[in-house]
Amino acid sequence: MQLHELQKNSTVKRKKRVGRGGKKGTYCGGGGKGQKGRAGAKFKPLIREWVKKYPKLRGYNFNVSSIVSVVNLDVLENEFEAGAIVNPEVLVSKRIVRNVDGKIPTVKILSMGEIKKALTVENCSVSKVAKEKIEKAGGTVKVKEVKPVFKKEKPAKVKK
Repeated sequence: MQLHELQKNSTVKRKKRVGRGGKKGTYCGGGGKGQKGRAGAKFKPLIREWVKKYPKLRGYNFNVSSIVSVVNLDVLENEFEAGAIVNPEVLVSKRIVRNVDGKIPTVKILSMGEIKKALTVENCSVSKVAKEKIEKAGGTVKVKEVKPVFKKEKPAKVKK
């Protein structure tokens, strides 16, 4: 037997070309009938939409431990009598501030509006201008120190 006498055992079968009309009757990978079988039917993956809605900042804190409720001075002027004590518990009982998951929230008093009554503000964080207005009206402010939620304390440097 010589090299020029070698022959293949099987015949070459041509690849079937699908989706080009004719009598082959195949779907070219588009499946059967229905919405997904039509041209241009694209379905957005739902997970992509969820991912796009999340903030892209590094270190974003999803579990915010404290919720701050804001109260303006004009609300205190309307709701309280002169000489009254204002604290988060009283604000919750008067329904000025809501409980959050059964916990009394942190309250911040802002300076919008005027106040003419002498009030004693306790355990609330107060803006500078609001503090000035309350003290000008004859009231007192006992500020509660609130640690910021998003700041992380740096470890102390060790000297060698």
